[in-house]
Amino acid sequence: MNQISLLFLIILVCFSCEQPEKEKQPEKKWVSLFDGESLEGWIPKIVGQEVGKDTLSTFRIVNGAIQVNYDQYEDKFKNRFGHLFYEKPFSNYHLKLRYRFIDKQIADGEGWAFMNSGLMYHAQSPFSMDVNQGFPISLEGQFLGAKPNDTRPTGNLCTPGMHVVMGDTLTTKHCVTSSAKSYPTDKWINAEFIVYNDSLCIHIIENDTVIQFSKPIIGGEFLPESDSTLIGKKIKEGYFALQSESHPIEFKDIMIREF
Repeated sequence: MNQISLLFLIILVCFSCEQPEKEKQPEKKWVSLFDGESLEGWIPKIVGQEVGKDTLSTFRIVNGAIQVNYDQYEDKFKNRFGHLFYEKPFSNYHLKLRYRFIDKQIADGEGWAFMNSGLMYHAQSPFSMDVNQGFPISLEGQFLGAKPNDTRPTGNLCTPGMHVVMGDTLTTKHCVTSSAKSYPTDKWINAEFIVYNDSLCIHIIENDTVIQFSKPIIGGEFLPESDSTLIGKKIKEGYFALQSESHPIEFKDIMIREF
């Protein structure tokens, strides 16, 4: 090896040693959306009431959980569907929570609403909803409870005011059943949602992927007439909302990690 080549090799080795390793991007931390003590950061929207009003205390804190309760409704639900919205929208994230059904359904609740609730996501803002609008335009991770020996999968997809693509096919069906198991009402169920704006949405129940789809757009059932001009619009972000559909339920450990 001649002197020029040796000198070049020495310089190259020294230069390599002096270069700092490329810093790895720290993984974003899980953030709690519910402090277990208050509804700070959450906004109720009940049919017939202005945003922020919940005169019958539908949503309340009980033993560290958000409880949906109808003990002040005088046994008359009267289709006063409600939603408790988190105060800001999200686009790319992994959300997880736990839920369980409790007590009995209020007397005049719809038959389909028995042990039925859910998490709405990619939802419109509560401030954009009509005062008597029953459901926000959204994707719903539907939660169902089951009586002993019943087959009633949870973690299903419902799409008030939206359509999605399942595989390569645009699906206009309002609800699509997941591959999840049926779970009894006395058990806390772990539910997770992984969402990449409009490219991929995944529902996970008890660590099992139970349904996935993509490309949500405006359209379909429960779309308010005032929003009909939005048909076909791609949805890449939105709000979270916990449902009130006439059967008491509890939610806790609501955490999010953004991508």
